Amino acid sequence: MRRREALKRVAVLPLLPLVLPLPQEVEAQEGQAQPSAPNLYDPSRVGRARPRVTDYENDPFIIDVEGRIRCTCGCNLDVYTCRTTDFTCGVSPEMHRQVVQLVEQGRTADEILEAFVAEHGEAVLMAPPKEGFNLAAYFVPSIAIGAVGLWLLWALGRRRVRVELAGAPEGPESSGLADEDREKLEAELQDLEL
Repeated sequence: MRRREALKRVAVLPLLPLVLPLPQEVEAQEGQAQPSAPNLYDPSRVGRARPRVTDYENDPFIIDVEGRIRCTCGCNLDVYTCRTTDFTCGVSPEMHRQVVQLVEQGRTADEILEAFVAEHGEAVLMAPPKEGFNLAAYFVPSIAIGAVGLWLLWALGRRRVRVELAGAPEGPESSGLADEDREKLEAELQDLEL
């Protein structure tokens, strides 16, 4: 056995308890349903304990509503993205529970959004509603980009016309060099060619 192979085996030994399955601590009793996810044997290794996944976790209606609500933890993500990617956030799971409660009460998506706006203000929405002064946020940037583009086309066209009207100088006599300087330059160029 080579030294490198021995070192690889020694380096892998501490990782074996993480890879090998642990024996079940609690046997399922007859008549009880098996949990859909395996038990977490050491919750302190991954942070706080998380509740089991419910049917509402992946419901398309709830995902759509949570995608339109900004998490108030300061991450600037929508509630669905925050609760499914940032497992240290304690705000997005609570907001998810609020959405689930409102859905269970039979509220529509607009009513749920209105409830969150009433509680947190309009800043809780991922996009401002398309009404009133908020319309400026939707139209002013595109109007400004179009105006700048039109101004650039006008300025470049005007510059081209000025250059054409002024006329470009032609030949060496219009270069603005004195006769003496032109002769020196031609002599130097001939020396370079040889």
